[in-house]
Parts: sequence; C-alpha cells; structure tokens
Amino acid sequence: MFNIEVNNRSIEAKPGEMILETLERAGINVPTLCHIKGLFPSGACRMCVVEVEGIPGLIPSCAFPVREGMKIKTHSPRALRARKTIIELLLANHPDDCLYCVRNKNCDLQDLAEELGVRQRRYTGDKNEYHIDKSSPSIIRDPAKCILCGKCVRVCEEIQGVSAIDFIGRGSRSKIGTAFNEGLNVSSCINCGQCVVVCPTGALRETSHIKEVLDALSDPDLHVVVQHAPSISVTLGEEFGIKPGNDVVGLMNTTLRRLGFKRVFDTSFSADLTIMEEGSELVHRIQNNGPLPMLTSCSPGWIKFVEQFYPEFIPNLSSCKSPQQMMGALIKSYYAEQQGIDPHQIFSVSIMPCTAKKFEAERPEMANGNLPDVDAVLTTRELARIIKMRGLDLKNMDPEGADTPFGERSSAGKLFGASGGVMEAAIRTAHYLITGKEMEELKVQSVRGLDGIKEATVKIGDLELNVAVASGLGNARRLLDEVKAGMKTVHFIEIMTCPGGCIAGGGQPRSINVETIKARLKALYNIDRDASVRTSHQNKQIQRIYAEYLGKPLSEKSHHLLHTHYHNRDVLK
Repeated sequence: MFNIEVNNRSIEAKPGEMILETLERAGINVPTLCHIKGLFPSGACRMCVVEVEGIPGLIPSCAFPVREGMKIKTHSPRALRARKTIIELLLANHPDDCLYCVRNKNCDLQDLAEELGVRQRRYTGDKNEYHIDKSSPSIIRDPAKCILCGKCVRVCEEIQGVSAIDFIGRGSRSKIGTAFNEGLNVSSCINCGQCVVVCPTGALRETSHIKEVLDALSDPDLHVVVQHAPSISVTLGEEFGIKPGNDVVGLMNTTLRRLGFKRVFDTSFSADLTIMEEGSELVHRIQNNGPLPMLTSCSPGWIKFVEQFYPEFIPNLSSCKSPQQMMGALIKSYYAEQQGIDPHQIFSVSIMPCTAKKFEAERPEMANGNLPDVDAVLTTRELARIIKMRGLDLKNMDPEGADTPFGERSSAGKLFGASGGVMEAAIRTAHYLITGKEMEELKVQSVRGLDGIKEATVKIGDLELNVAVASGLGNARRLLDEVKAGMKTVHFIEIMTCPGGCIAGGGQPRSINVETIKARLKALYNIDRDASVRTSHQNKQIQRIYAEYLGKPLSEKSHHLLHTHYHNRDVLK
C-alpha cells in the first residue's frame, strides 16, 4: 500500500489498481456510465475523468492505474464541465419522453443530468430514428434510448458467453443490434435479462405483462391466482425502501390478496416437488446407467443456452419442468379438480426474478393442449409497479401466510433462489432416498457462496457423488467444455443462468452492488438455518399430494404433469 493525494487529502492505494477502485474504496464517488466492476475497463463513456497533476488533459479514472505520489482532483471545474458536456451531448440525441419511460426516476442518465445541473438544451440537431424491437417474449429494445455505453454487449459476451448483441455500423451510424440487425427473437439471446439490469437507461426493458394481469383481475369470470418464486420475498422490499436482505414474505402475501388474487401460492412448494422428482431421477440414472452428468432444468435461460450451443447435452438435462411450470400445471389440474373450477377459467400468474420465465411460459411444451400452465409472468419490478399503482403500502401490511394446498414449503425449496441452492436441496433428499436416513449435517457449505464454479464430493452411503455448481453462463460454458474434454467426472451439475442465482436475476430490483447480492443471499441462508422443516421430502403437503394425486415420484401421472422435453436449436444444423 502507498498514499496518493485526492482533493487535498491523503488516501491509501494498492499497487496495480485503477484510480476509480481507489476512489471507491475511499468513499469518493465519481460517476460512470460504461464501467462494470470486475471486467477490464473500456474507458468508453469518459464520465469518470479526473485531473492528475503533471498529466495534460483529463484522464479516465477507470482505466488509469494509480502510482505513488499522485495528486488528483476528482471534481475540479474542468472535470465537471467535461462531464456535463457529455451528458448534454447524450441528451441532444435522446428521446424527450421521460414521463412515459419505464425507467423514469430510476435512470442513470436522468440522475447525472440532475447531479450536474443540466437545465437547458445547448445542443440541437436531427435525432436518430429507430424502430422498437418487440419481437422477444422477454425483452424490449428501444435503440433510440441507447447511449452506446456497451454494458449490455459486455455482459452478454464476457459474463454470459452468449454474444447475442454487438456494436454494428460505424461513426455516427453506430448502434447496438443483433446479427444482421434482425429481431431479438431470432438471435442467440437466451432471455436472461442481465443486459436489462446493467442498462443505464430505458433502452432495454422487460416485456410487460402488467396490462394482462390487471385485465384478468378486473374480469369477474376469471379465477386469478398467483405464485411467487423463492427469491422474491428477499428482494421485493428494496423497491419500497426496505434494507436489502429483509424477508417480506408475509407482507407480500397480504399485499397480493389486497390486489385481488383469489389464492396466493408459494413456488417454494413446487421447488420441493422439483427436488422429489429431480432427486428420484438422479438416483434412477445412477442405478440404471442413465445419461450422466445430469443437468438441472430449473433455469429457462440455461435451457435455451444448451439447446443452442450444447445440443449434445440435451439428453443430460433433467426432464423435470421448472418449479414455476410445475406449480402452473398443478393449479390447472389438482387445484382445479379440488375446487371444482374449469381450468379454462383459471388465470395463473407467477412473480419471478427472471425475464426468461416469460419465454418459458410461452414454450409450447409448457401447455396441456391449448391450455398454458402459466398465463402471465411478472418480474419483481413489475409487481412493485402494480403495488404502487394501486396505492398500497407494503411496509404497513399485517403479514399473512400463503394458501393451501401450495403454501407449505421446506427451507430447501427456499434455497432455490441462490446459486447452489438446488444442489444443496437435492443432496439432502438424494441422501434420504438412497440411504433411508437424514444427513447428519444438512448444511452443504461447499456449494454455497457466490463463486462462479463450485465443486464437491458428497458421501452418500457407499456412493461418492461428484457434483458441480455454476452460475453465469460464461462459467457454465467453461464447465461443460471441461466435461466434454473428459477433464471432469461429475454425476450432477446445477446451473443458474444469472451470476449468483435468482437473487440477481434479470427481473430483480436493479442492483449490481455485490453487497446487496450478498445480503439477499444471507437472508435465504438465515431462513434455512431457522426453519423447522429443512428437507423437501419432509414437507407434509408434498407427501399429501403424492398420496392423493401423483402416486409417487416419476409415476405416469407425475411424468405427464411435471416433466417435459427439449429440442435442438443449433442454427448450424
């Protein structure tokens, strides 16, 4: 460590780090538009420029390394003028529709214009005209609002390994688009929404199902029910000023009933059901020389990724539907029969952390004839908008539980919201299915945390089960390539599309702050630590639905309702 001088005070710096990192650690805020922590700096936006004594001109702090004895001015008049001019130039080619934009009051460009005191238009001229791309079932692109920061391109290529979008054109005609500038629906996009999370403006947003849901809630002929994913309860509060990591599940249940939903179900119940089916499938494959390693199938972005880039691994995918789709199928079969309701009169809504769930719900495999398992999918952000639209105050609700028969869950089902959670839940139940005994220590520390790839060997009776966990599809690609090359001997692999898992999904409250993600993760682990039922097979309602309706895991009925198939999307074949 050595000292540098910043704004006439001494702060510590680490050799080799960039000026911006040093400033952030010292609590000095310098604005950026293109920077993504952890990736090699591009220095594209120039918003983070600072003055350094002895160096002519302004330098980008994100891409300039510190050195001993530096004297830096972060907010000198010259630096502030440069930043303000950049914002004014960006606004000169930006639509004037902030009041209509989904990112109004949550827009980095808008915030910087406010911070830098932009109060008049100094630059005018013809604006670029683009068509809005609404072709995707999950994501809408509005190129007119794009400021060419490149964050979406970098996330898609460097973190997710998909490269569905890139810079096209030259000079003033540069823009971000797909191959051959086609619609996003025919690109390699896997609908994960990580581009939406990092986009500083409204150039990228989720395809909204708010109107469909509100129309259904207003229709007296429809029986409207809702399910909420395991991670939603530890993230929704952030949209209402609640500190990250607080579990608001009871408040959320009450609020959903106030919105008019007839029943509120917890998708953690069907996560438990997934473990029963997936755990049984794993045991069956091991005992009968089935395709190994078995790959989890809960994350729809990951499924499309395999279908496109690794079709040779399709036989390895678990045939289980995701918890969202399992719940949807049971609502329109078991629940409909119990309540004496025509399944066609049920409108099934899910609240998900994931934009790819919108794509999944529309897959033809996820329907019984012309009856979809799930009718509409709302992201966490969309649910927050509806709550605010209806004038409800989440923080002042009296907490209530979810509804039976799909309201009781184990904490294993709740862990699905975190990377490694599906694996940990599966190991707990696989141990019981193979040995007939519970694990002495239910916590599987080796698959927890935010590392991109985690590996473990778990002793289950006489079997040594080799498992691996990856989050973020760039990490998944590395892991699959090692398996293909014969470098890994693995029985079971869990993949989450989004880095960190569903707690950092493309439909969650916008945050790329690692501490926020860690707080969400810790909340799920605390729920598991304090729970009375911590394994899926001990969930009484799971036992009941098998006894009354499904028979047993992998039965003919469960295969019909809870399992599916996938197909090759390799465009080169």
